[in-house]
Amino acid sequence: MDLGLSGRTAIVCASSHGLGRACAAELARAGCRVVMNGREAQALDNAAAAIRDETGATIETVAGDIGDAGVQAALVQAAGTTDILVNNNGGPPPRGFRDLDADAIHAGLDANMVTPIRLVQQVIDGMVERRFGRIVCITSSSVKSVTTGLDLSSGARIGLTGFLAGVAREVAGANVTINFLLPGLFATRRIEGVMGFAAKAQGIDVDTAKARGQERIPAKRFGDPAEFGAACAFLCSAQAGYITGQSLLIDGGGYPGVL
Repeated sequence: MDLGLSGRTAIVCASSHGLGRACAAELARAGCRVVMNGREAQALDNAAAAIRDETGATIETVAGDIGDAGVQAALVQAAGTTDILVNNNGGPPPRGFRDLDADAIHAGLDANMVTPIRLVQQVIDGMVERRFGRIVCITSSSVKSVTTGLDLSSGARIGLTGFLAGVAREVAGANVTINFLLPGLFATRRIEGVMGFAAKAQGIDVDTAKARGQERIPAKRFGDPAEFGAACAFLCSAQAGYITGQSLLIDGGGYPGVL
């Protein structure tokens, strides 16, 4: 399917690894010029070079913590005209809620709620004026299904979802959409921390925790980041203009609910 994105410009936050990188790669394949971001300059440059070589797309990079206002400004400036924004950021490490002090709570909220909202504020008016915009926020399956140890991540991402739900309806008439992708367990660096926390809580080794984790998923495996990237690209496509304010759960059937 031609996604109708050739010539569009996309900002993809936290895209040197994992799900962010998969989204950047898929948007590049669809013909986008992509501005990538990551904390580690070398890893970011390596990811950008790999995607550039594979797709032939124009890839630019802005290294630094996406929570830094200067990095945000540099990303928006590098993009020039931002047609697509993929909000992404590393979640706080798994931790029991009793172990969270005020500084940790505020840091988690800033990274996973405040920062993506600030980025939306900086690009959305231009999208409305041009009558095209796609914003995708990568949150977590824990928004819908409680995950022990991810209380701070869940709370911040639920807050982001609720905040932007009304914004999505406000700009829908201008062909600007805001949607949310909720990953379950994917084969990324993040899985090591999650499985390590589970292993410690259950008194087992990490490999056993991984095996049990996969067994509990109806698909019997962890997700492939490429699958996630493809879903992101579709939500950014010209064909997805009638989908907004939605949370798409991608978890191999792990969530047991009907709605």
